[in-house]
Amino acid sequence: MIENYLGILESSLEKKVAVLHEIEDYNDEQEQLLKQEKVSMEELDANMEKKDVLIQKLTDLDEGFETLYERIREQLVANKDAYKEQIKRIQGLITQVTDKSVSIQVQESRNKKLIEDYFLKERSQIRQGRKASKTAYSYYKSMSNVDDVSNSILDQKK
Repeated sequence: MIENYLGILESSLEKKVAVLHEIEDYNDEQEQLLKQEKVSMEELDANMEKKDVLIQKLTDLDEGFETLYERIREQLVANKDAYKEQIKRIQGLITQVTDKSVSIQVQESRNKKLIEDYFLKERSQIRQGRKASKTAYSYYKSMSNVDDVSNSILDQKK
């Protein structure tokens, strides 16, 4: 009976490793998108939506694992020698999950910096555009006043 539960736990962890691997792939893709000269917001949004689906799947796997583990924990601790091999495999998978999680955190941190840099650059370009528009408007406004002044000078000469 408990062997079946341990098999399910092991299978759950294997699925979790696979999902984490997919998330790593999407993080790599996201990094490449953010390193491009012109970032495609549509592609970035699609990437993030796919990652969100995987993160939800990961959350569901975590919850199922925790629930099942709580159900068999006491029996497992009491008879750990009988299930030594399965426990060892599960511990190995937990190590893989932990390693991948750390790797993903590093990727996420790097991508966050890339996104922040991108938005800083965009804000700067918008500011420069506003400044140029303001300068052009001021120039236009002052040149409009020059015409009025020269017209009034001509009117006075008549």
